[in-house]
Amino acid sequence: MEKFVIKETAKTPSINFDPERGLFEIKGKSIPENSMEFYNPLLEFIEGYSTQPASRTILNMKFEFFNTSSSNRIHALLRKFEKLYEGNSEVLIRWFCENGDENMLDAGVDFKAILRVPFEIIEVEEL
Repeated sequence: MEKFVIKETAKTPSINFDPERGLFEIKGKSIPENSMEFYNPLLEFIEGYSTQPASRTILNMKFEFFNTSSSNRIHALLRKFEKLYEGNSEVLIRWFCENGDENMLDAGVDFKAILRVPFEIIEVEEL
């Protein structure tokens, strides 16, 4: 599979999915006009990746902010990685948030609580 890359905009995060290395990153703000339109290609990509995943898969999530409709799509995306894990693949989700950003910390805690996949919450000085 080829890499899947989308540049960050004022309303959408950057996407850097490298299936060969098993490294996936989403970074930035997520407030698209149509969250399904933005996230569906990502979900489809992960679905294809799951047929022949790398020996280890890491998802780095580095959100500055996301809206409610994005939250639903992010949850769907995380479920794809959970399904991959349940299929006996080695998967790690890392949720990065800036120190003091209670909203992103709480979101990470909430997602971690509802998923059955290794999930780390990492507070950093700057995303």
